[in-house]
Amino acid sequence: MESRTRYYDFGPFRLDFTERVLLRDGENVALTPKAFDTLAFFVRNAGRVLEKEVLLEAIWPDAFVEEANLAVNVSLVRKALGERADGGQYIETVPRRGYRFADKVRQFDSGGLPVAAAEAAAPVAVGSPRTDDGSKVKIIRRPPEIHYAQSADVNIAYQVVGDGPIDVVFVMGWVSHLEYYWKNLDFARFLSRLAAFSRLILFDKRGTGLSDRVSLKELPTLEQRMDDVRAVMDAVGSTQAALIGVSEGGPMSALFAATYPEKTVALVMIGTYAKRLREADYPWGPTVEQREAFLQMLQRDWGGPVGIDERAPSRAEDPEFRQWWAAYLRMGASPAAAVALTRMNAEIDVRSILRSVRVPTLVLHRTGDTCLRVEEGRFVAERIPGAKFVELPGADHLPFVGDQDAILDEIEEFLTGARHAPDLDRVLATVLVAFIDSVPTPSPESAASGGRGLLYRFVSHVGREIQLFRGSAAEVLDSRVTATFDGPARAIRCACAIRDVARRLGVEVRAGLHTGECEVRPSGTGGLAVEIGAHVARLASSGEVLVTGTVKDIVAGSGIEFEDRGTADFEGMGEVRLFAVTRYA
Repeated sequence: MESRTRYYDFGPFRLDFTERVLLRDGENVALTPKAFDTLAFFVRNAGRVLEKEVLLEAIWPDAFVEEANLAVNVSLVRKALGERADGGQYIETVPRRGYRFADKVRQFDSGGLPVAAAEAAAPVAVGSPRTDDGSKVKIIRRPPEIHYAQSADVNIAYQVVGDGPIDVVFVMGWVSHLEYYWKNLDFARFLSRLAAFSRLILFDKRGTGLSDRVSLKELPTLEQRMDDVRAVMDAVGSTQAALIGVSEGGPMSALFAATYPEKTVALVMIGTYAKRLREADYPWGPTVEQREAFLQMLQRDWGGPVGIDERAPSRAEDPEFRQWWAAYLRMGASPAAAVALTRMNAEIDVRSILRSVRVPTLVLHRTGDTCLRVEEGRFVAERIPGAKFVELPGADHLPFVGDQDAILDEIEEFLTGARHAPDLDRVLATVLVAFIDSVPTPSPESAASGGRGLLYRFVSHVGREIQLFRGSAAEVLDSRVTATFDGPARAIRCACAIRDVARRLGVEVRAGLHTGECEVRPSGTGGLAVEIGAHVARLASSGEVLVTGTVKDIVAGSGIEFEDRGTADFEGMGEVRLFAVTRYA
């Protein structure tokens, strides 16, 4: 039909395709080339609601452009056309959908004769945006702009894609590289579909990708990874987001959701785990020997498509995919950093905090995943209250390889319906309780001036240390200090700093720490976690910082060292293993 159409008439205008001009009562109306293309597409589809994605793909078919480009061109066309005779706009905005050309259009062929009514009634086919794979998703092929957020003294690279009603933070496992995400069509399509219904927030964790490289001794712990997520959310103005954690990104996302329920709309975990190494009550992970063999292979073979057989078996023999995967890993981390990250991840154990996750949770796992067994995903889902577990067919560990639509369908359905406000009365926190055992006998001069100046000075120091390590002081009394922290490593370092201040002043203290659910009350923080923290402190020796196994398990890679102190029975928890902090620098 288009080959027969020479021009369109509407109102006082004629749009001539042969000459590429717009005439008003026979006079030329100036339009830029892209503004002409924009008007032409609207006129060809007069009366139809055109989504922004359709317009962007039709007007800029071979380029990645922002929606602002479309808005500018629509504005130019509106200015050129002015108002209709009835005072309305020729191009109307349809809220939350797109635009529509609102005037009657008449089509004429090359001989100046009207195009038959039946033929003219058929609009130019627009359908869904054109894609490389024939699907309905517009694939973003050009990497979005890179930005940086500051987390402490480290710069974290991030991207923002889409403008949907819900913020989604995507947490990739192992290593990542933001620009190399988009160099693989499968990954680009996966992220493009997420961005189609959300504002998608992507980042490289510190030490990987485009974020600041750090010393191998300072690779990010789970606590620091949470800090990085908060820094990126703050940078983009996100107060609440759904977290999607893939593989090793799952445990961190679960810890974040439990610690910051007020910031977490929902949690999605894909091909994830609770503990990386095998134990009697967690028989699916690799043994220590198997992990060491994998580390040796990393050191030897990094630079090639390491781990592809387990992570993407359906694409393992695809030369193009192998080349991309090898480059993605090389750009994501150095060989030494990859080994150090893998060694650190082997220490992750979040089993004890899963029951503290109180936000809507979806756990997805493929049946044949050989990198992380489906039993591991089921274990995680069974321990998160109210979690939904979906087992999907397939053997690929990487979610964008294989049937990605099955995963994306579940995520989209879950997130677009998961708008429940989190229970803010309970949060996951690390509780520090310290008891003051003794204070030096005051001198006669000190006694004459009140006698308790040293104790008050110590309590003042305690308050400053708690503030320095970003804790919240729940209680600071003469003989007991109670504080909560959103990161266990900070809590340990604060406890050790308080102990060191006490030693300098001649004060004897002992401290206990536990990570668990705390009840937020108008009068302060309480609950079982606080009681357990106090019980641990009572079991500590003078000058000792004692922690539960829960705390130890989630500070893997922090450089904090412990000594086993055996077990103790706790009401409400049963037998708990205790550890003394021996090094915390």
